[in-house]
Amino acid sequence: MSKLNPRHTSSFFSSQIVVFGGGLAALAALAAMPLRAEDAPVRIGFSMARTGPNAVAAQGGVEANYTLWSEQVNAAGGLSVKGQKRKVELAGYDDASDVETSVRTYEKLMADDKVDLILPPWGSNFAFAVGPLANKYGYPFLSTTGSPKKLLDMHMPYFFGSSWTSEQSTRALVDLMASQHVKTVAIGYMDDLFGLERFNLMLPMLKERGITVVGEKSFPANTKDLSVVLKDFKAKEPDALVGLTYPGESFLMTTQAKEIGFNPKFFYVAIGPAFPFFKQRFGDSADGMVGFGTWTPSQGPMQQNYREAYMKRFNKEPDRDTTGFVWSSLQELQEAVENAGLDRKAVRDYIASHEFSTMLGKISYKDGMMARDSGTVSQWQNGSYELVWPAASATKPPLYPKPEWK
Repeated sequence: MSKLNPRHTSSFFSSQIVVFGGGLAALAALAAMPLRAEDAPVRIGFSMARTGPNAVAAQGGVEANYTLWSEQVNAAGGLSVKGQKRKVELAGYDDASDVETSVRTYEKLMADDKVDLILPPWGSNFAFAVGPLANKYGYPFLSTTGSPKKLLDMHMPYFFGSSWTSEQSTRALVDLMASQHVKTVAIGYMDDLFGLERFNLMLPMLKERGITVVGEKSFPANTKDLSVVLKDFKAKEPDALVGLTYPGESFLMTTQAKEIGFNPKFFYVAIGPAFPFFKQRFGDSADGMVGFGTWTPSQGPMQQNYREAYMKRFNKEPDRDTTGFVWSSLQELQEAVENAGLDRKAVRDYIASHEFSTMLGKISYKDGMMARDSGTVSQWQNGSYELVWPAASATKPPLYPKPEWK
């Protein structure tokens, strides 16, 4: 694992410069002087998948936002800590998509390096492993890509589920299907915390809404072939096909469903459609595909300005799901520090007791989770990824049934 590089103070002289009398001692003492606390940068640590299977989602949706935010803050003079502007210094490390590496990195950042704050890694499994550690060391942890129910049930005071909980996102999906009069569904899901928790939450919700499960199958991460599963589902002619899937499996399920001519009226794959390259990969066939989604530029100036800044910095479109959670959490953390300083308990207390105006609208927390009844769902329509649920915040009505493959 990489170690943090020690800071070096630039030398004021070289071997070619002669300093007379007491000047040498004075300059040496000046060079050795530590920065005053109010002048030192605010050091913020994290681990992130820069390599491995999680890298594409983690880099575009999460770390890119950490970079953009820190650059914007520093361009404005720094993070205001009780009225004193201090530059932000990010200490980020590659966890290679490995949970144990991530845990070791955070342990070092908090216990040894004693960074001022931390930002979360990517993924539910990572949040489940790192969240309790952050709570142990008293670091506010705004989890933007993993808010599993099991973690929230631990009632850890420093943990904040800054994304929809499994229950909120699943409830939104089931309510959307019921609103379109879906009667039967087949479900493929990851056999890990992400998939299993959502699958088990979904079953009683479907029963409550009168939707019958006609097929279900779990599979491991990095599965290379789902054609057998999909052919079995197709034979049962469900109204809806639901994939509780990561990007790789979402792309695989969509590709192979198209290849075998399986075109259900409602087709949902969780993590994948929100990425701009989903549309690039599937073209007009993306129309009607449903998945995770939190925002769209047409919502207002804040969303438009964010998109423009992201595209200017990275020369590509931001995704329409994770970026919403991540950017909003950074807005929350910045406001908390500006008002509470860098005392981590004070930061935690501020987050727990205030409502924030963010890219996702008004956000507050209750029992560690965002205080909303439902998550959001988006759908590709005519080349645009639109919010379609809940109806009150939708930018377009749902497109049902899904158009034919093109």
